[in-house]
Amino acid sequence: MRFDFRNYISVIKALKRNKMRSFLTSLGIIIGISAVIIIMSVGSGAHSLIANEIQGVGSDLIGVLPGASDDDGPPAAIMGINITTLTLDDAKAVEKDVEEIIGVTAYVRGSATVTWQNKVADTSFAGVTANYMDVESGADVELGRFIGKEEADSITKVAVLGSSVAEELFGPMDPIDERIKINKESFRVIGLMKERGSASFQDQDDQIFISITTAQKLMLGINYISMMRAKVIKGADVEFVQEKIKSTLREQHDIDDPSEDDFTVQSSEESLEMLESITGALNYFLAMVAAISLLVGGIGIMNIMLVSVTESTREIGLRKAVGATSSNISNHFLIQTIMLTSMGGLIGIILGVLVAFIISLIVNSLGYNWDFVISATSIIIAVVFTIVVGLSFGWYPARKAAKLNPIEALRYE
Repeated sequence: MRFDFRNYISVIKALKRNKMRSFLTSLGIIIGISAVIIIMSVGSGAHSLIANEIQGVGSDLIGVLPGASDDDGPPAAIMGINITTLTLDDAKAVEKDVEEIIGVTAYVRGSATVTWQNKVADTSFAGVTANYMDVESGADVELGRFIGKEEADSITKVAVLGSSVAEELFGPMDPIDERIKINKESFRVIGLMKERGSASFQDQDDQIFISITTAQKLMLGINYISMMRAKVIKGADVEFVQEKIKSTLREQHDIDDPSEDDFTVQSSEESLEMLESITGALNYFLAMVAAISLLVGGIGIMNIMLVSVTESTREIGLRKAVGATSSNISNHFLIQTIMLTSMGGLIGIILGVLVAFIISLIVNSLGYNWDFVISATSIIIAVVFTIVVGLSFGWYPARKAAKLNPIEALRYE
């Protein structure tokens, strides 16, 4: 396509004559490009969120989930399926047999309506063992104390409040030794946790900690645990510790063949890789879906350009009659298409970046560590798509205009 300054001037004049039509023609490209930018930015943000959350938990943790997993997918427990193959005895056996760990804590969870006098708070409770404080990074008590070993092993109605729950129920008042009701059961407050924020995709301040035995037998009526975590001694080989935990659990469950494991043992790094693979695949799938809107936008541009060719038939005939070549005519409409798609692409990139930034602000305001990321890849993809759409969908109308017979064009009504 040979550069001709007059072509550009005439194209700009044509676009100015139909400002609204030009904008609406570019709208499909604007939406498509912005959608691609937003989705890829959200995918990068989700990646950073996962990495930040797992790093916040600690790289020296090993998680044990009920249910087996294989190379085809994550453990069933992560997919929301209730599996009951882990027990509190399993956690105690791991803590006893594996010397390379600082401690093991088991978990069960449930929803709770908590009342104190005339104050009510809807939150959740976590049944944990006494080793919770040793295993969970960043967990610390601000007032009082945490649940002791004897209390964790018995039905003892004592509770430790997360900071936001304590604030909602007691305000600035000291809650220690106050009586609260958790789902109609009376508990004595023995501790208040320091503010911790979000970890493991959960608000750690909006929950109440109680004895795991109390949670199992009194609150939930179950005899299994949801998961357990073990903290590895500094310098120990994490993979070696994982194998020892597997060996202990196989002995506990009378399993001889590893392919029959009814549990999953994963380090935090493995969990990160698994979640990244899931979000990465989903991100690219959604980006491809968003790219379909670019195809629709391109078809819209081609349709409008065909209309423009029809409206300019007499003008094309006149230009050919005074010496314009087929190349001049073709370039005029091809430049018009490229300018429309370029304008739409530029606005789409700006809009996509702006919306992605707003999303990051909203997610961070909810207490999650979400990074605002606009990758060079997403910008390059947006630019390439814009060029391809402009050239692909502008070629046919430009070619049709160039082939018009000047005499027939001048006779066109």
